Amino acid sequence: MNVLVVGATGTLGRQVARKAIEAGHAVTCLVRNPTKAAFLSEWGAKLKVGSLTQPDTLAPALEGMEVAIDCATVRPSSSLSLKEVDWDGKVALINAARAAEIKQYMFFSVLRAEEFPTVPLMNFKHHIENYLKQSLVPYTIFRPCGFMQGLIGQYAIPILEDQLVWTTKPPTAISYIDTLDAAAIAVKAIGCEGALRQTLPLAGSKAWTPSEVIALCEKLSNKTAKIATMPIGILRGARNIANFFQWTWNIGDRLAFAEVLASGKPMHAEMQGVYELLDIDPEELTTLEGYLLEYFERILKKLRDTNYKDPKKMTRF
Repeated sequence: MNVLVVGATGTLGRQVARKAIEAGHAVTCLVRNPTKAAFLSEWGAKLKVGSLTQPDTLAPALEGMEVAIDCATVRPSSSLSLKEVDWDGKVALINAARAAEIKQYMFFSVLRAEEFPTVPLMNFKHHIENYLKQSLVPYTIFRPCGFMQGLIGQYAIPILEDQLVWTTKPPTAISYIDTLDAAAIAVKAIGCEGALRQTLPLAGSKAWTPSEVIALCEKLSNKTAKIATMPIGILRGARNIANFFQWTWNIGDRLAFAEVLASGKPMHAEMQGVYELLDIDPEELTTLEGYLLEYFERILKKLRDTNYKDPKKMTRF
């Protein structure tokens, strides 16, 4: 099928684009900077220059497309605001998809987004879900719990570098999923009639607390973590300070996500129905133990091979 991937240079989006190409779909990626997205062309995707913040570029990108997969979100370092991308931009894309008579629109939300109206990212995700459902565009909504890739910067690198590992109280157990697996599941849903007008979770097989993830990292790295607990009140104060200055609004919005991490409510969902719908063998999916084992083995091997004493540069790639 002819598939447009939006947000294809991001951690999840690039995997979705690659899996879709491998599955034989004709993939086009909407990109702001073709030079930075050259790797997508090398994989076999076509590039269309445009942006969610430039609505007039969306209709040309959607021309001839059958499926639109929205993986985009604003980066904390971006000059764009969360509202510009995750609300205004998404609304413009859904409207353009409706005008183009797209057969399937895939959107990546977050599990339990409706429970956190004071967290900007969750609030926008929840309202985009509702807007999409009311748009009459055939949709498939995926609601991931959390991605394994985020644990590298949060836990693995600080432990390797003997830096503080920050946690919140009360701890929230999260069923992390590899972005490669999330992408593979999404691609399986392309053209699947049973997936239309469905909201599907994306979760790993087990919900992990921060202490369990840290213990696993300690075991695999043979290092002891330096753990510090950040009270939620301090995080809220930091968010208020960040929100005071326009150039740190994105940081403040991301700090608000700590409310989710400190909610104490597990981010977990049953996946059996998804496996059966999309004919997926759960035994083929990556476990957190396997993901972190591969990461630490790769890093520690590089350190041994180079006899490098300071792991900082070796962990940042």
